Amino acid sequence: MLAKGRLLGVQFNALFENDLYLEFVINLMGGGIILRNYRVPTLTIAGSDSSGGAGIQADLKTFSAIGTYGMSVITAVTAQNTEGVFAVEELSGEIIKSQIKAIFDDIEPAAVKIGMVSSPEIIVDIVNTMKKYNPSFLVVDPVMISKSGYSLLKSEAKENLIKYLIPMAYLVTPNVPEAEEITGIKINSVTDMKVAGKKIFELGPKFVLVKGGHLDGEAVDVLMGENIFEVFETKRINRKNTHGTGCTISSAITAYLALGYGIKEAVELSKKYITEAIEHSFDIGHGVGPVHHFYKFEGLIFSK
Repeated sequence: MLAKGRLLGVQFNALFENDLYLEFVINLMGGGIILRNYRVPTLTIAGSDSSGGAGIQADLKTFSAIGTYGMSVITAVTAQNTEGVFAVEELSGEIIKSQIKAIFDDIEPAAVKIGMVSSPEIIVDIVNTMKKYNPSFLVVDPVMISKSGYSLLKSEAKENLIKYLIPMAYLVTPNVPEAEEITGIKINSVTDMKVAGKKIFELGPKFVLVKGGHLDGEAVDVLMGENIFEVFETKRINRKNTHGTGCTISSAITAYLALGYGIKEAVELSKKYITEAIEHSFDIGHGVGPVHHFYKFEGLIFSK
């Protein structure tokens, strides 16, 4: 769809695909562009990435790119860039609980994503708070190790993650190393992914998505639940800039669930989104750069 008009005195030509994540309503009479679903609130509870490629920053960019209103609860501050993570400082349980309360008491999220929660105490605090508010969709991305190899989950916190947080999730989205850590199963194939996914499903979540990006071959993810089993396969994109891919796909699924899509559609659309975001990734910094969260906007050209 080609749209032309003026926005705040600026002439624009915009080329948008007629797909599900950029449903723009062009209001030429009113002189504005309205993002149709932007008032649908979505919440991320995770750590901050000072370089902007992963964590809270990646989640909020993803929410915005897909078209929902992003909100955040910060659990930790990290000092990191494209070359690695250099320091982590957790926030107190009190300020984390206060952030959650402030959000839910005023703006109830349609869906919630939980990422980096590094200590056993923080996990218990978040679990107890989530039980109080009981969001319709709770997506848990069990962040354990950064792409550069820095541990983001204390060893003593793994038990609480498995015992308390994973069972209350609507969807859990471990990658291969995380699924191995949770289950103790070595994963070398899609068959192994299925076995590990089934073991995680038995912990209590409604759905499990095991992400196979760490394996060789095509990018294969396995979704399973009570009455569902789906394998999603896409071409592997040979790009070095994959910082924040796990955060991005889990927050994309969260946004699509908030918009009312079923679990299979949400995963399928998110898989498409992350594949194209990787394909459009770019070099910034001296290490592993980010994916391009806003690649869909590249067709938007403003001119005076």
